[in-house]
Amino acid sequence: MILLTIFFLILCACILTNSSVSLSYAVLGLELWFQKMIPALLPFMILSGVMVRMNLTEKAASIVYPIVKPLYKVRKNVCYAMLTGFLCGFPMGAKVVDDLYLRQMITKREAEFLLAFCNNIGPVYFCSFALPLLNRKFLLPYLFGMYGIPLLYGLVLRFTLFKDLSLPQQDGRRASLVCCEISPKQLAPSASKQLSAALPPAQMPLGERLLDEINQSINASVQSILTLGGYMILFNLLNLLPHILLGHSLPLLAPLLEITGGLGMLGASLPLYSLLALSFGGMSCIAQTYSCIGNSDLSIGGYILHKIILTLLNGLFYLGWLLLFPASFLH
Repeated sequence: MILLTIFFLILCACILTNSSVSLSYAVLGLELWFQKMIPALLPFMILSGVMVRMNLTEKAASIVYPIVKPLYKVRKNVCYAMLTGFLCGFPMGAKVVDDLYLRQMITKREAEFLLAFCNNIGPVYFCSFALPLLNRKFLLPYLFGMYGIPLLYGLVLRFTLFKDLSLPQQDGRRASLVCCEISPKQLAPSASKQLSAALPPAQMPLGERLLDEINQSINASVQSILTLGGYMILFNLLNLLPHILLGHSLPLLAPLLEITGGLGMLGASLPLYSLLALSFGGMSCIAQTYSCIGNSDLSIGGYILHKIILTLLNGLFYLGWLLLFPASFLH
């Protein structure tokens, strides 16, 4: 604790004595949050929150469930979290998992399984920002590295570490709160209280319930997006320390602190490093994930371990590409 206190005192002193530089890094984080994160994430957060609260997730998952069920052998709510995690991108994967878990729509083991591979950089961000910034011509190899490897990793986990997961109901009945077999002990005390307070009266008319759930979803989503913005500002601001010591920021360190600002500093100079950093996500992404699952008893340590493994697997994929097809490597 003493070392942590000293670190924050030094950071405060650096901000006070280098106000113009610290302002530029803080503004960078604020601009990225306002221009990239809010328009990309907030609508999905609100809509997904309403769907979870209105128990519409299984119907939404029915679109891809015929494909997912034979492969992963999971229930529809798990399939919904997979769908939103991969399509909507980080940190929606973690937030949806947390919402479903707190409302007892998935088990703790299912939540841990989902966190292991479903909380990645979103495809819209990856294709519209990351790849053009890195000036890459090919698309499919990079999509496989970013999304194919996590999907395969999740498939391996399903039949090894998580082979004990609940199987889909054979009679086709909708999974209910009871079928999840979650006891109150599996929820953190604070989470149980929040869940009880958030549940609407059972006899509330459908129209009033919908408006109530929309209101709660907007409030929760705005609070979450504000927290994520704070993390982006803080971790971009940490670039101030090497800037003061060396006279400039460290481009190799920046993506590990905050991925979007760090990629902007690197540009197209080190594409392989940037791709691996995208797979890991950076410290800001880890902190944001923790903010999404902090109300439950889900482990951030397990999430970090799986992100490290996925990054190593991604590195092996690019190594194989280099060895087998060196002429087209990273084109």
